Amino acid sequence: MSAPPSELVTPTQPSRVIGRPSRRLDRLRDSRVGRALRQYGADVLRAPEGVVPIERGAFVKVLALWAIARVVNFGLLWGFYSVAKAARWGFGPDSERLGTFFDYLTGWDADRYGQIAAQGYPMSLPMNVSGDILPNNWAFLPVFPTLVRVISGATGLGWQPVAVLLSLGASLGATWLLFVLLRTVTKPQPAWWGMVFFSFAPMSFLFVIGYSEGLFMLLMFAGMLLAIKRRYLWILPIGLIAAYTRPGVLALGLALGIVFLVRFFRRKVDPFPVREWASLMASGLTIAVAGLSWNHIAQYVTGTHNAYIRTELGWWLDYVGNDEFTPFTPWFRQAATHLGVVGVVLVVALIVGFLALMWSRPVRKLGLMVVAYGFSYGVYILAVFLPQQSTFRLLMPMAPLLGDERWSSTPRRRVAILAGCVVLQLVAILLLWTRGNP
Repeated sequence: MSAPPSELVTPTQPSRVIGRPSRRLDRLRDSRVGRALRQYGADVLRAPEGVVPIERGAFVKVLALWAIARVVNFGLLWGFYSVAKAARWGFGPDSERLGTFFDYLTGWDADRYGQIAAQGYPMSLPMNVSGDILPNNWAFLPVFPTLVRVISGATGLGWQPVAVLLSLGASLGATWLLFVLLRTVTKPQPAWWGMVFFSFAPMSFLFVIGYSEGLFMLLMFAGMLLAIKRRYLWILPIGLIAAYTRPGVLALGLALGIVFLVRFFRRKVDPFPVREWASLMASGLTIAVAGLSWNHIAQYVTGTHNAYIRTELGWWLDYVGNDEFTPFTPWFRQAATHLGVVGVVLVVALIVGFLALMWSRPVRKLGLMVVAYGFSYGVYILAVFLPQQSTFRLLMPMAPLLGDERWSSTPRRRVAILAGCVVLQLVAILLLWTRGNP
């Protein structure tokens, strides 16, 4: 008599089929890669070590340091202004003769902000004979020039002093918020010195000229700090303002998306209530939409398809010619155009170096939000920007990575970095402001 069909299957077969994926998962978890990933996650998600409350009087100390750094900025700029005026150097995109010191502090992009504050945006875009869109004011977002116009109208001051004062005030706010942010994620010493290096950085002279960098960083650091404190809904209005201040807010949106995914998958060990995930999702999605909206606004007003993107490509003409924009290709296009295969290899090396930095334990110990933001901003820069002289100032919003304790681990290293910042600031003011395009 034959056995029933169910009895023909040996008892061990079902457990073997079910257990195989489990064993594979166990082997993956126990492998070197698995152990490294688990350690990375543990470091990123671990409560920060050595963090203490900010002491009373800290703002006065930060204010004093900020003031010293701005005096250095003004002093160096005045020195180069005096040399340029005496030597009759041309200044700005049209190489015009230098006028007043305020003309010097509000040249290049700052002058475009002044034009927008006075006249608004053009209704049509300039083109060359090939149909390429030429550089124009649609490349510059409206929050900064709007504030200049409003404050100038309310005070009766000219747009130039207002732009400089606005930049100064925003830089103080950004410096303080960076200090608070770093004190929230790391020990007092690396937090303090990270803020010092930020204050005297080679491109810190931007804080005393009529640029929007200081305002943008104030908003971004505020958004990061709110995310760390899990006050996600408050990020929404800040992100909206940042989206129309300077390009780059998409990095904050991506970072919030990473935080959302991490918290969702860890909700059993770290509760993720509806109020928090709904607020986080609302802020992240709103920031993403706002960050992509300027192209549609420019297109609607001018009637030109992809008006903003094509405007940005207008600055690429002298470097790589014009072409349809493809994300993640600009760095390779620039490198291949001017250095060939060697350039492409250099770009790959930079990417590997950046990933190694983000993987390093001192960086991951800064916590999930700082790591997610640093990674997201690096991805954003790689995806959309053509590397050129402006790349140095575009990297400034990555300042929270200065909380890496390796920068300030020894007195000799601190002195060397600070001295290097001042020397490189001299070079930057000469080459990236006085004599060249910033």
